[in-house]
Amino acid sequence: MVTLRALECLVALVDTGSVTKAAEALHLSQPALSHQIAALERELDTAVVERQSRGVRVTAAGLGAAEEARIALRAANRAVEVGRDVGEGRSGRLRLACAETMTVWLLVPLLRRWRTQRPEVHLDLMEFTSSDKMVEALMTGQADLVVGPEPTSTTVHKEVLGGEEMVVVASAAHRFARQSSVTVKDLVGEPFVHYTPDNGNAAWIDQFMASHQLSLTPILRTRSPRTAAQLAGVGMGVTIVPVSALAARPAGVVRCLEPRVLRDVVAITATPSDALVARFLADLRRRGLPAVNVSAAPLGPDR
Repeated sequence: MVTLRALECLVALVDTGSVTKAAEALHLSQPALSHQIAALERELDTAVVERQSRGVRVTAAGLGAAEEARIALRAANRAVEVGRDVGEGRSGRLRLACAETMTVWLLVPLLRRWRTQRPEVHLDLMEFTSSDKMVEALMTGQADLVVGPEPTSTTVHKEVLGGEEMVVVASAAHRFARQSSVTVKDLVGEPFVHYTPDNGNAAWIDQFMASHQLSLTPILRTRSPRTAAQLAGVGMGVTIVPVSALAARPAGVVRCLEPRVLRDVVAITATPSDALVARFLADLRRRGLPAVNVSAAPLGPDR
């Protein structure tokens, strides 16, 4: 196998026309350079230089090989530059998997900043309604970093970014509009806008109610917390949504649960030492979760 060092020696010989000068340019001894040229000739099964009384002459085969060698050496140098840039977080590709309600609520400001400050980094974004599905994408190599509610289980690196409040949405004409908060018992018997099984909120709400030994009365199901909030806001029933689903303020009223309920928001990765992952995680930590006043209008993305 031809080595890059042997190709460097050949190119230096072509450029300098002298073994002595080529060795000096590469900071090699003359015997070491001659050894590299001899190895190259064995690999090519032909001479690349002719030894003459006044030095060496590069053969036609040597000149042809040197032209291609220049391309290979430039590519090798570029590979080193790219590797260094990626290793230092200046370029590369970062694949993010995010709970769909959290993209605007949490990630948009960071994505915008990264696009401005790290234009050589390619950002891929996938949105999910299930944390378990996001972890599956991570473990099958489709994503580098997961951001969302805590999944059922994971064996890789996980960081808690903070707690996201779960709130109740109802119409302005509903009795909940006259209350400052809503207890779990208040939900019993109310027509409830629930979630389809492929949305992680479905299992979370069922487990939450079961922990209080209570049950709900679902009247319809939707895959989207945003849709659930809008349906509840116009009087189709009541619902529970994460505050990240309120980036577009629904009609109706939003009330805290009593006592307040916070659900962990986590970041999960199988490669925490990867430069881009580590930097994005650090930015997530510094930013923290957006502060939300549930009774204020409207709950848009950003600071």
